[in-house]
Amino acid sequence: MQYVTAIGIIGCGFVADLYMGSFRASGMDDPCLVFDHDPARLERFSAHWSLKNAATMEGFLEHLPNGALVLNLTNPAAHAAVSTSILEAGLHVYSEKPAALEFDEVEALVNLAKSRGLQFASAPCSVLGEAAQVLFKAVRDGVCGTPRLVYAELDDGFIPGAPYQDWVSASGAPWPFEDEFQTGSTLEHAGYYLSWLIACFGRVESVVAANEAVAQLPGEAAADFSCTILRFANGLTARLTCSIMASHDHSLRVFGDLGVLQVGEAWNNAASVTFKSRKKLRRRLIEGPVARRIRPPGKTHPKVKRTGAASMNFALGPMEVVDAIGAGRTSRLGGDFALHQAEVTLAILKSARDGRRISLTSDVSEMEPMPWAR
Repeated sequence: MQYVTAIGIIGCGFVADLYMGSFRASGMDDPCLVFDHDPARLERFSAHWSLKNAATMEGFLEHLPNGALVLNLTNPAAHAAVSTSILEAGLHVYSEKPAALEFDEVEALVNLAKSRGLQFASAPCSVLGEAAQVLFKAVRDGVCGTPRLVYAELDDGFIPGAPYQDWVSASGAPWPFEDEFQTGSTLEHAGYYLSWLIACFGRVESVVAANEAVAQLPGEAAADFSCTILRFANGLTARLTCSIMASHDHSLRVFGDLGVLQVGEAWNNAASVTFKSRKKLRRRLIEGPVARRIRPPGKTHPKVKRTGAASMNFALGPMEVVDAIGAGRTSRLGGDFALHQAEVTLAILKSARDGRRISLTSDVSEMEPMPWAR
């Protein structure tokens, strides 16, 4: 396996600007080449960030150096085909979420990468960030005792009433609301906390889910609300809620024998992790009134300024893949982890559609902590 020498980007829309802002904040080298099938969008993006672009997909793949990592930032429906083309060209892939729209497609990508000695990894990467890793360490250290139940909320506020048609990125790309609504809040957003839960607690054994189309959204919109019960192989139960209707709430709470660990915001790498112990008061058991903040053990990673609804460093994923290539290991966001996360996400949709519990077939272990979080 060759060490990565360069990064390329395919797909120069809204999210590509978030990656570029994170690259600059993290001190990473700029991508050596970018491509988008829309010439106008490609020109705006490359001009804004002073990047070299390719006129065709073929030219893009041919002119990237050996060992390059390509960020697949295309729309969800194109992820599988584009990632396949990148891997077949002998290049590593970091794909935006979802990795693909069918489990068989994700499995094929993981197997193709493995057979070629390449990396295939998938967003989201907030699982590598400070808030997630501090939470995981607190769980490992037994701060809350044995975890029994998790509540994970990914409610984005009343998006149908927001001026989303006016949202534009730094280079002028509009927020792709049609893709977002057609893909649905489950496929778009469940991965943010599924990645945290799988990384911390390991394999999901089964899911039971329900979803609804609550809002009146333009076009052929998918369900905009889902509620899922996840049963983990270690006995833990979690409830995951996704919506673009309810008031903004991105909190995660881990209820253990000794108290409650909480993160207030999934989309902020620097969000505080707190713990409330339980107190006996006469004949009652209550949570303590004061939350103790759990701080990182030392320096973590570069932070980025808030952009829109998020303060996430999007460079953490590509940086992890680069490190994995150099170390000759599978990326934390690739291999079995990427496959299991994809299966769980798609099983949520299948459970809601079929009205039954879905058992998972793929396997995964808890994620190896980041070096600074051990």
